Amino acid sequence: MQNPNQILTAVIMAGGRGERFWPKSRIRCPKQFLPLTGDGETMLQKTVRRVGGLVPPEQTYIVTNAEYMPLVREQLPDIPAENLLAEPAPRNTAPCIALAAAVIQKRSGNATMLVLPADHLVRHEEICSDVLCRAAAAAEETDSLVTIGITPTYPETGYGYIAFSRAKYLPRGVYQVDSFKEKPDAETARSYVNSGNYLWNSGMFVWKTDVFLDAVKTHLPAAYEIAAEIRDACDTDAFDAVLQKRFPDMPSISVDFGILEKTERLCTIPGSFGWDDVGSWPALRRVAKTDTNGNYRDGDIITIGTKNCVFSGREKLIAAVGLENIVVVDTEDALLVCDMDAAQNIKKITEMLREQGRGELL
Repeated sequence: MQNPNQILTAVIMAGGRGERFWPKSRIRCPKQFLPLTGDGETMLQKTVRRVGGLVPPEQTYIVTNAEYMPLVREQLPDIPAENLLAEPAPRNTAPCIALAAAVIQKRSGNATMLVLPADHLVRHEEICSDVLCRAAAAAEETDSLVTIGITPTYPETGYGYIAFSRAKYLPRGVYQVDSFKEKPDAETARSYVNSGNYLWNSGMFVWKTDVFLDAVKTHLPAAYEIAAEIRDACDTDAFDAVLQKRFPDMPSISVDFGILEKTERLCTIPGSFGWDDVGSWPALRRVAKTDTNGNYRDGDIITIGTKNCVFSGREKLIAAVGLENIVVVDTEDALLVCDMDAAQNIKKITEMLREQGRGELL
């Protein structure tokens, strides 16, 4: 059980581009701001609602790119304006979390942070809340950096993995982490799942502000110096100017590479609560309603002899005959047709468009 005297906060990272959901996810409105699962609720709104039973709005922080601030305000009117932190430039997850930790430390001292991506899906929210509470208690009792690992249900090659030893058991159901593993090939992924000593890396973390900022100071000292300046300026007239001037000087690095793979204070807690990172179009067949032939449909769709496909359209009718394992996404100015097994490469389309100077399609 969490210490009742310990302040619990939530940090939602909402600055991603969602390029593997092109052409619906665009720079002006990436996937975390889209209702992808057919219920009208955006991924960001789902994430904030999910933690709402644990953390009140006044202790919930959203970190996003400055250009997305109007979308955040529109979709989350209950979050205080001072808790919406706008990154002047994209700098990956380590600076993103360091910014939030600096502000929270200034306002709430050595609070506990639940750090969550804005664009993941959880089917069993009560179980997820229980895991987060146990992770918070472990972070408070052991001064550890706790990452939420997901018990794998199949050999996924699109996720990173966490290697841990069941012999290295700590209080609150957490284990010491042995190492991180990059996205594996199919054979390696099968061996991970069969061993029982690997978890999917969910990108969900829990730690105290002091513990995390100490780790930043040790492993990313340049980032720490900037975070400390931002912390000192927080809630003063100089805050916006300091943030605008200093944050772009942060090193662009993920929290995994920059800190977690180097620290000796890392633990993991296994979770099994229907988690999915909804990383690309095929994920919609896992997380949303499909027809009797396994097709995800959004829009005016007619299918004949078609199965295990993803269709997303607008006003135009999409008619499919004899297709299998295909993604079709129609927008006002672009049409995507993709083999399901190649969906991880959709990001390359946005890279090509950028090289061709076709920014209007990004």
